[in-house]
Amino acid sequence: MLALEAAHKDGTWHVAGAPEGGDVYRRCANFDLAPQCNWLITATDSEHHALCRCCRLNRMIPDQSIAANGPLWQKVERAKRRLVSSLIAFGLPVTSRMDEDTERGMAFDLLADVEPTPVTTGHFQGIITVNVNEADDAAREAIRTALHEPYRTLLGHVRHESGHYYWHRLLEDSTWHEPFRTLFGDERDDYAVALQKYYADGAAPDWADKGVSAYASAHPWEDWAETWAHYLHMVDALDTAMGSGMDGDHVDLLKDPFEKEVLYRFDDEEDEADGEFLDFFNAWAGLTSVLNEFSLGMGLPDFYPFVLSNLAVTKLHFVHRFIKACSVSPTVQPIEVTNHPYSPQAAR
Repeated sequence: MLALEAAHKDGTWHVAGAPEGGDVYRRCANFDLAPQCNWLITATDSEHHALCRCCRLNRMIPDQSIAANGPLWQKVERAKRRLVSSLIAFGLPVTSRMDEDTERGMAFDLLADVEPTPVTTGHFQGIITVNVNEADDAAREAIRTALHEPYRTLLGHVRHESGHYYWHRLLEDSTWHEPFRTLFGDERDDYAVALQKYYADGAAPDWADKGVSAYASAHPWEDWAETWAHYLHMVDALDTAMGSGMDGDHVDLLKDPFEKEVLYRFDDEEDEADGEFLDFFNAWAGLTSVLNEFSLGMGLPDFYPFVLSNLAVTKLHFVHRFIKACSVSPTVQPIEVTNHPYSPQAAR
């Protein structure tokens, strides 16, 4: 995160202390609208785009003639900015389906329920649809309770749906496809039938031995998307903790740490980074055990209400290795204005 200062009276900015002639930035056009986006774009890029890399992913936004939709849109965008920031940091392709990559790009439809047809959050052919009514905490909590879920958030939704997007864009028909089927299952099983069975009969009895959540047992695609979302949760939260001077290295775990047998083997060779993943995951397990105690001490639900099996950790390692293999050198990170008295809080 960089400190910026006003550069010119025309509303442009530059990095504080940078020499003359450096990059000049403009605010995202959504700063003055309901999203209150605090990302910046280069002056050169702004000749073609009024919106930042995150906001330009929107294909549809909620009807702003309805006053209640403004605050809901703002909350969804806050979650989306955190997602997109992580995707860029991973070096994954993040391009707009509308004008940058019309065949493989990403797009968001952010829609509110309109009677009698409710909006279903999901992914289809590069379009991620989000029901913005779930930005209403009471409405979302009612759904979570009805579905017996331990966790349901806007950030969890967009991370989950991004997993579906990258499965189709990067994993399908790649060298990772058959290993995916071996570990997660055959995605050619009828998806609609599988979901119907899940909602009618509930999760598979042995779901806790195989996946990160009950919903992961519904179908291999959902197993992948749930695992992908959990991996993003873990990386983001642990990165935040370490950036704040916290880590899990010296935390006494409430259970024995995971050993190398949980690691996924794509080939016979042991990747040097595999040990790093194991250290990372055990640090995460230690940190969450303490954070759960903090939450309970405040009378709140667990910070991380999940207990992961060996197989679930193996799937997380698969996602880790897949993202690493697909990563390209990250481009410049999104820049946010954080030192302006009227700027909204940075999402990341």
